[in-house]
Amino acid sequence: MKLALKSSVALLLCLAATPTLANRVFVSNEKGNDVTVIDSTTLEVIGHYPVGSRPRGITISPDGKELYVCASDDDLVRVFNPETMEEMHTLPSGPDPELFVLHPSGNPLYIANEDDNLVTVVDVKTHKVLAEIPVGVEPEGMGVSPDGKVVINTSETTNMAHFIDSQTFEITANVLVDSRPRFAEFTPDGKHLLVSAEIGGTISVIDPATQEITKKITFEIPGVLPEAIQPVGVRVSPDGKKIFVALGPANRVAVIDGETLEVKTYLLVGQRVWQMAFTPDGKFLYTTNGNSNDVSVIDVDKEEVVKSIQVGQQPWGVVVAPN
Repeated sequence: MKLALKSSVALLLCLAATPTLANRVFVSNEKGNDVTVIDSTTLEVIGHYPVGSRPRGITISPDGKELYVCASDDDLVRVFNPETMEEMHTLPSGPDPELFVLHPSGNPLYIANEDDNLVTVVDVKTHKVLAEIPVGVEPEGMGVSPDGKVVINTSETTNMAHFIDSQTFEITANVLVDSRPRFAEFTPDGKHLLVSAEIGGTISVIDPATQEITKKITFEIPGVLPEAIQPVGVRVSPDGKKIFVALGPANRVAVIDGETLEVKTYLLVGQRVWQMAFTPDGKFLYTTNGNSNDVSVIDVDKEEVVKSIQVGQQPWGVVVAPN
């Protein structure tokens, strides 16, 4: 009886020490060919797991059961069990997948193929390619409207945001933006589309209803050369009140007022900040810093960096498990 009791206690302690899926942050390390998993409660690294060659884009299904990783040099999307980090299967992706976005329903997956100037649409249940959509030169960013009706692709060399009907897979509009657009993000209410231009140094604010640019947000950081201010990742807080922009080699994240669309402040993070992800409650934001091999943790309410966490080699993408 005593042995059974001790065994039960040991099991409970083990389970208590294991972070739940909702507390996990997944970081793709482009040069390390692995994913670093972080416990968002303790802010400690849980482990590193191989995921294929040159992992970049990373996302997770709404139910938290499948972790998707763009293995760019494998020309595949690899799918993992986020609990065990064991590979479950692969999905066809087209050549050199870099960024992708899941439909809000969890299916399908829209993938940017930089080398072939295509967006590949894949059914994550049947593992079949549903469409290959010709877009501009060097497609990069992918976004989807909150209602799932519109998919956005940005083409780096053509300098356009392409509006794609998610049902017909047809392009309905092309919007010219500034040089080298890298990321597309809708506000939670769907009223604004934000497109970052890495070389142009701006965020284009587009009205999705008219496909017109209504504002361009610019950045100026004392002591930082303008050419070092390169907007890449963009994330809007779940309540829509704050917009965060990763400014690449400027090593800063810009904080923008979600109502006025004016820059409030800049937060110093690691070197070459690239992509970002919120915790489900919107209280914290994680940034990947490719040249310092770390992740910065930002307290959203306080607008402060609260911790730096060393991860793998050249962290690129990040996603947080849903509740």
